[in-house]
Parts: sequence; structure tokens; C-alpha cells
Amino acid sequence: MLSGRMTDLSHLARPGAEIAVRVTPKAASNRIVAEAGAIRVYVTTVPEDGKATAAVVKLLAKALGVPKSRLVLVRGATARDKVFRLD
Repeated sequence: MLSGRMTDLSHLARPGAEIAVRVTPKAASNRIVAEAGAIRVYVTTVPEDGKATAAVVKLLAKALGVPKSRLVLVRGATARDKVFRLD
């Protein structure tokens, strides 16, 4: 279940837009913090078998106001720094 503070990122929801995020797994709560041009995503899930990435996709899609299926991971499948493209 996703809870916590939600940041509205709908202004970034343009087709073809690339969104770079820094992920912090095993956080106290699920939340997105946008500060100084950087987007930090905190998820409570563990970084194994793609669970944290799946949680990031769910949270990011909700903040962008788009379906999860429109977010494509471009770079960073196993890294903390990830880049998503909006299709």
C-alpha cells in the first residue's frame, strides 16, 4: 500500500519525457520529494528481484497522473539512480 506525502508531478507528464529519479529503498514511508530540480523517491520495499523498482513505478505513475504501463525504465534497473521515459 502506498501512503505518505504525495508530490504532484503532473507538469512533467509529456509523451517522450525522460524523468531521472534517485531511489531510497527500505525507507520509513513511501513518498516523492522534488527539490532543486532533483526527484527523490522513497519506498518501503526492499531492493531485491525488482520489488523496489516496481514500487517506484507505482508511486511515480500516481504522482504523474498516468497509468503504470506508460512508464518505461530506460536506465538503472539495479541502481539507485534511474531514468524513466513516459510513452
